[in-house]
Amino acid sequence: MELKFYKYQGTGNDFIMIDNLRSNLQNHLSANQIKFLCDRHFGIGADGLILLTAAENEDFQMIYYNSDGNESSMCGNGGRCVTAFAQKMGINRNAYRFMAIDGLHESFIEGEVVHLKMGKPSGFQFLDTNSMWINTGSPHYVKLYDESVNDLDVNKLGSEIRYSLAYLNQGGTNVNFVNITEKNRLTVRTYERGVEAETLSCGTGVTACAYTYIIWNNSIEEVKIDTPGGELTVKVTHFNQPDEEVWLIGKAEFVFEGTISV
Repeated sequence: MELKFYKYQGTGNDFIMIDNLRSNLQNHLSANQIKFLCDRHFGIGADGLILLTAAENEDFQMIYYNSDGNESSMCGNGGRCVTAFAQKMGINRNAYRFMAIDGLHESFIEGEVVHLKMGKPSGFQFLDTNSMWINTGSPHYVKLYDESVNDLDVNKLGSEIRYSLAYLNQGGTNVNFVNITEKNRLTVRTYERGVEAETLSCGTGVTACAYTYIIWNNSIEEVKIDTPGGELTVKVTHFNQPDEEVWLIGKAEFVFEGTISV
């Protein structure tokens, strides 16, 4: 099978995009084929694969697979990138509405910057004075460090928490290491389940870290986040109110396109 693909990245979190608007590749691509496509040595190389799929009542549906070949929970950077991809594929809107595995999302584009409305975070668990678990469409463990996180062995520490007994029954958790670099600004490094390694950025992860920071401070609306792949912004309006909105904001960029046989 010959596949036309497009490569996108959002702050270094990279994705294979496939136009599935008039197809049903979700019924024909196996987990091993997706794993091959995402392989950085033998395939295209990516943190995940996204199918841009038709939706009955919305502009499109996002079907997301991690690089291990399995369909996964919500991907924030993927949601921003698939919005840019939808525009490239001819879906032109001032504002988009699309379905993902965790429900309805809204998004809009300003230049190269995509604003994505995330689902309302839930399931908060305060683990200790410096750690929290939170669900932002994907499950995230957040650990705050007083010192820089730049020298941490994220793959070692992250995998220990991801595979710990505490999260075994829910399929593991993503793990975030956070340092407050200045007021309303965080440095974040993330170990992603499904990729099973550190990624340059994680949209649901930085959302989890920013929201945790906002909970601890109880009044901040906007947080800047520095990741190894670049800067993101999380904006929360009407915090802890029924009309609360959480927005993930950052660049989503086309990299290249091509065809590949699977």
